[in-house]
Amino acid sequence: MSISAVPTFDLEESLAREGYSVIVGFDEVGRGSLAGPVMVGAAAFLARRLPQAAREMPQYLADSKMLTERRREALYDPLQQWADAWAVGAASSAEIDEWGISHALGIAALRALDAVERTLFGAFTDAAGDTTDAMPAAQSGGGFRAQGSIPASGFQQATLAADWDALDPTARMPRVGAILDGPNDYITKALGTFEAPAVPVPAHVVTQVKGDQHCGSVACAAVLAKVTRDRLMTRLAESNPDYARYGWAHNKGYGSQAHRSAIAQYGPCDEHRTSWKLL
Repeated sequence: MSISAVPTFDLEESLAREGYSVIVGFDEVGRGSLAGPVMVGAAAFLARRLPQAAREMPQYLADSKMLTERRREALYDPLQQWADAWAVGAASSAEIDEWGISHALGIAALRALDAVERTLFGAFTDAAGDTTDAMPAAQSGGGFRAQGSIPASGFQQATLAADWDALDPTARMPRVGAILDGPNDYITKALGTFEAPAVPVPAHVVTQVKGDQHCGSVACAAVLAKVTRDRLMTRLAESNPDYARYGWAHNKGYGSQAHRSAIAQYGPCDEHRTSWKLL
């Protein structure tokens, strides 16, 4: 498969020039699926490290939809090491049925942002008191960048200390800029709602159509989210014969002819979005 668009850090660097200390790219996966969760990936980069990150961009990174499954899998581990922090937030099929897809996407994105910020700003949030909401299955994966022989947690704290002088309760919290793929900002709309986690630093969100093609942080988030969700749907199918009959190992929960035929034959299961038109 040819790759015509190579993402850059142009928009990320523009946000850095506006004074944002951390830039987080977001992209979703599973919006149109008939079964399983919707997920939103978040990939964070320290503004001062953007030039280095641009030079070290993993080869073949592009819009996840333009990549083969094999190439996405090959990028999964390198992307985790490339980003300064990452997470994949999820909203279950039951939550989608209860809230609607737009709000579910917003909550999934905020769950990912909350995890990323608590990784990066742990000393700030610990000093202010832990306000984490209970979020069962809120985060499907996440982590941070390690370097050399220094433990990852120590590396992150040292990096932040260098950026913001000291990790203490009186230090100024960093500003967070976010790039969300697509035309609609469902993140800001979900912020502060009853279901949303108490994100330490609300992000300033800019939307970018085809952001996964143009922005390195968004492309990174897209691949991490896509691989995470695909692996989950495959595991579900392999772990339970009641799920396997819907063909999720191949269709990942999307509305293929075989999937719809199985729904017609067996009826929906507990992972289907029953508020949706399944047939």
